[in-house]
Amino acid sequence: MIESFLEAITKSHYGSYVVGVGMGNYWQKEIRSLMGKAIHRYGLIQEGDRILVGVSGGKDSLTLLHLLYERRKRVPIHYELIPIHIDLGFESSRSEALREFFESKGLSYHIELTDIGRRANGSENRENPCFLCAWERRKRLFHLAHHFKCNKIALGHHKDDIIETFLLNIFYSAEISTMLPLQSLFKGKITLIRPLALIEEKKIERFAKQMNLPFGPSGCPASGKTKRKEIKELIELLERKNQKIRGNIFRSLSNIKLDYLLTSKEAT
Repeated sequence: MIESFLEAITKSHYGSYVVGVGMGNYWQKEIRSLMGKAIHRYGLIQEGDRILVGVSGGKDSLTLLHLLYERRKRVPIHYELIPIHIDLGFESSRSEALREFFESKGLSYHIELTDIGRRANGSENRENPCFLCAWERRKRLFHLAHHFKCNKIALGHHKDDIIETFLLNIFYSAEISTMLPLQSLFKGKITLIRPLALIEEKKIERFAKQMNLPFGPSGCPASGKTKRKEIKELIELLERKNQKIRGNIFRSLSNIKLDYLLTSKEAT
């Protein structure tokens, strides 16, 4: 309904002003509210947390860092943020742009220079470059969390990532599972948190543009050619006939009827 209203009023000069100012404020308030809702619902952040924020340089991770940073001024608890960027070794100016962004907020940060991206996309690893790259990045983040004495790692995965991962795991891994908003690892030594878990990707992209966050392409040669991209396109195709598809998949993840699933003994 809101989207239709906006489309109508943007036909006038006055309408475009309303969209740029009034609705811009509405969208910003909404995305902040949704992140706060996720933090409270899943218990993501507590007093004294030292949080490593994984910042790839894309719209999602930069939005996450921006929201967590500004939220500290409004909440009655104290937590620390340490943005970490894993430079994958592609030729780009992303690391320098992120360095300037981190310093503009007065945050202690670390940029790790690696050749993970080049190795993952090398001739010896044609089959699954995304898996190797993600695996190596995750290992490096765990190591850095230990090094900087962080008890939590915040990642920029959003609502659409959770939905797409659910379908990816069904189609290609023959299992029912997905990302969790809160996940304890290594006997509780490190906890993964995903504060954007209730926010749709399109809202994050709009917010990142409104805030002029310095996001850009990763330079990865596999970008846009992944199984995740295929799943995203499948969902978009289904939504053309039923706009509730995306929301229904997400809600199904907390509406599980085990009596109507095959057990390990029954499955063959």
